[in-house]
Amino acid sequence: MRVVHDIASLRRALAELGPVAFVPTMGNLHAGHLSLVRLALRHAGAVVASIFVNRLQFLPGEDFERYPRTLERDRELLAAEGAALVFAPDERVLYPVPQTYLVRPSPLAEELEGRFRPGFFHGVATVVLKLLNCVQPAAAVFGKKDYQQLVIVRGMVRQFDLPIEIVAGETVREADGLAMSSRNAYLSPTERAEAPRLYRTMTEVAAGRLAAEDALAALARAGWQPDYVEVRRRSDLALPQRADRERVVLGAARVGGTRLIDSLEF
Repeated sequence: MRVVHDIASLRRALAELGPVAFVPTMGNLHAGHLSLVRLALRHAGAVVASIFVNRLQFLPGEDFERYPRTLERDRELLAAEGAALVFAPDERVLYPVPQTYLVRPSPLAEELEGRFRPGFFHGVATVVLKLLNCVQPAAAVFGKKDYQQLVIVRGMVRQFDLPIEIVAGETVREADGLAMSSRNAYLSPTERAEAPRLYRTMTEVAAGRLAAEDALAALARAGWQPDYVEVRRRSDLALPQRADRERVVLGAARVGGTRLIDSLEF
């Protein structure tokens, strides 16, 4: 497996691989990321993964500077899963000058996560479009834990007529239901024991045993700082109508100093 750090080297390596499937990441990989690599291998003969902590999607005061950077460990994990190539640029490669051209996503970007992290999806869409242009894959794989991101990226690819299949990977969970996330490492032992409550609460909403507004209240009573728990239509995250059978519950809440997000289709 090769690791390249600049776009010229990336394109030379890609020329030798043929059609590829792409897994974009911010590194600090866990079993959830690796499941996306295995899924990608089913969609092309070779897999390219990127590792890049994207400053544009961090708001002031968020964890950009302390976000874990574990390139050597990540490289070993990706090699063990059969990835052919890792693109690990630094900021000077992807943003050699200030990125004044930004992708403006659909109005969905202002809801849910966008309501609490304004501008977040502008940064996500911009870096994803840049990475897709660099790699030019046949398919790209995104996890369902970040469900709103998945829907926004699908819409962007469709509206820009990019010849790329967007593949959704299932959320990988710990034994107690907590969705795997690089930020789980921030949890103290007490917070880690409490963290699965978000998933359990969302499960109650998906089963119809708890209304979304009551889920927010239940989390708050347990000492959380909930941002949202909402039920939406899967396809476009619009508010569901009576006839909509395929739904998803999305949630975000802070336990201690760590903000967790999750989603659950039903």
